Amino acid sequence: MGNLKRRKFLQYLGTGAAGCMVGGCQEESATQTAQPLTSNETFEWKMVTTWPKNFPGLGTGAEFLAKTIQEMSNGRIKIKVYGAGEIVPAFEIFDAVTAGTAEMGHGSAYYWKGKNAAFQFFSTVPFGMTVNEMNAWLYHGGGMELWQEAYAPFGLVPMAAGNTGVQMGGWFNKEINSLSDLDGLKMRIPGLGGEVLRLAGGTPVNVPGGDLFVSLQNGVIDATEWVGPYNDLAFGLHKAARYYYSPGWHEPGTTLECFVNQEAFETLPADLQQIVLVAARVANQDMMLEYVARNNDALEALVDEHKVDVRRFPNDVIEKLRELSEQVVAQVVGDDPFARKIYDSYQRFLSKSKAWYNLSERAYLNLRDRDNPL
Repeated sequence: MGNLKRRKFLQYLGTGAAGCMVGGCQEESATQTAQPLTSNETFEWKMVTTWPKNFPGLGTGAEFLAKTIQEMSNGRIKIKVYGAGEIVPAFEIFDAVTAGTAEMGHGSAYYWKGKNAAFQFFSTVPFGMTVNEMNAWLYHGGGMELWQEAYAPFGLVPMAAGNTGVQMGGWFNKEINSLSDLDGLKMRIPGLGGEVLRLAGGTPVNVPGGDLFVSLQNGVIDATEWVGPYNDLAFGLHKAARYYYSPGWHEPGTTLECFVNQEAFETLPADLQQIVLVAARVANQDMMLEYVARNNDALEALVDEHKVDVRRFPNDVIEKLRELSEQVVAQVVGDDPFARKIYDSYQRFLSKSKAWYNLSERAYLNLRDRDNPL
């Protein structure tokens, strides 16, 4: 699609979104404001991110979102995107948007577990939902309403704005043959997966993406997970570690988010609010599709050109990690009624999804890939 046709298409989406809102089909409670329907006022916003500037998939996904909002709004919202460290450090963007230093942030909810451990359920859960299941829960299973409720005390409006799909298990400089091989291991692994590693005797370290290669090369960490072949090849992680393990038990479908300062959001006229929400959904799908497309070639390059040793975690290690994951989730839920409310919703949806998935996707993949059954 040419640039002119694409611009007109995005503007059409924005007009359609506003028209849908007029017809009373708002899907997000965050759009329920008293602002006028439209205005000619323009807005200049800043978006801070946890990613290196223009990093493939993640950083470019933030840029895509900003560009889509500008095109759909016909230039009425212009957003300048800042990489990690350009205005604030990677892990301080949540506070920066709450304070109004920037109007938008782009990251993932597990980075803010220090604010509320339940936030991690809106990112990814070990042995939990895949990308399609996660999006279905958020958009059609009540997850988004819970997410908005969770971020409201911080003055933020959250939105799904990307997904990596199932990630890889990580890069290691030694073989993982038993759970004891994780004992004492310093590994970059965030969120609930990091807490599972801690129970297994390892030490989770939260290192910004831009520092991963040097940290692994210099021995600051012994292992790291990042995303998958597309991003791992871009960082050159194959030059710093020997073994590449799968599957990504810890991140089966990681939701990337954008969040908007609530006061800034409510200042927008109603049609622009809806454009921001719709643009986030477009970006959410686009990032997922990019990873599906790019991981294929990147994996081929890692194996064929760089001779990476791809391994699978032993079954007994996976089963022990599954047990520890259940313990970690139980600790998060604990005596917190709101965390329990979120996880109960998550788990109910996952239980129903499994029944249909087994009859559909899993059954079909076993049929299709008979030479490599699941």
